[in-house]
Amino acid sequence: MSAPARALVGAEVTGVGLAVSGVRAVEDLLRPAAGDFEPSLRGRGMRHKDRASKLALVATAEALRDAGADDLDGDRVAVVVSSNFGNLDTACEFTDIIHTETVTGISPMRVPHMSSNVTACWVAIEHGLRGPNLTLCSGTAGGLDAVSWARNLIAVDRADVAVVIGVEPDTEPVARLHRANGGRRWLDGAVALVVESTGRARRRGARVRARVGAYGRGVEPRTAVEAALGGHAEPVDLYVSAPGVAGLPAGGDPVDLTDRLGRCSGALGVLQCAAAVAWFDAAGGGAGGGGAGAGAVLAVAGAPDDGEGDATGSAALVLTGPRATRQEDVA
Repeated sequence: MSAPARALVGAEVTGVGLAVSGVRAVEDLLRPAAGDFEPSLRGRGMRHKDRASKLALVATAEALRDAGADDLDGDRVAVVVSSNFGNLDTACEFTDIIHTETVTGISPMRVPHMSSNVTACWVAIEHGLRGPNLTLCSGTAGGLDAVSWARNLIAVDRADVAVVIGVEPDTEPVARLHRANGGRRWLDGAVALVVESTGRARRRGARVRARVGAYGRGVEPRTAVEAALGGHAEPVDLYVSAPGVAGLPAGGDPVDLTDRLGRCSGALGVLQCAAAVAWFDAAGGGAGGGGAGAGAVLAVAGAPDDGEGDATGSAALVLTGPRATRQEDVA
């Protein structure tokens, strides 16, 4: 049974940041192939952190700059991370140390690095964000789940702003897992979105890039799509989907980010939302045109046959252009 579409609460994407190998800018997500760009992971505060956290920190800083979010009340800003592999390299390192030296070989100063939520914590510490802080590990659907969680945190007044991050690092333990499961290419990178309430975005005159629309969850893509589109009446002009997705309506212009970037795992859904922003920007939204002439974007992630071997279900999310914001959502 699919999850019913939830009542919509105004939430806007106002900033996007990337730290992805092969992708220099958000508009590159819609281009045919990845390039040879490598994000810089050097600088203040980067020492002694795992690769996933470094990538997330770079992407978050760019997203906050893009959103012009320099007046944040840290108590009202949430951090939601989607990552399935995250700090696996740290876990493997600690396991090896315990095997050869017992627990006496582990420095107490490094024990917090073992937390699966460590990336979200580093982002919060770096930017003084003291709102809800969590990490989702829900398969390839996790990125869209994270965007929905961000909107829900805003809806229940736990936050006014949420930084949503999808990150998967290319470390040796991750590479071994992919190769063992038939993988040939996989993501090395992070993407961050700044999601804020419609009212806050309007009050501060933010440049709105996209609106978070209806969300659906199901045991397969078809039921997730039905749940999402059941709460959406506008035409869908762009489909951003995992490979082999059944149940998409006829028409549209499908984009498969895994064809460009390889397996994206928990970062996929957040990357799909970033690609939607790039599409709205190209249609005029980024230049103040509000995505004039652009219909909605439907993102779908978590197909059972997506090659990643998880059976955590599917998620679908509708995003609309800035002009699709309803006045009643402004609060």
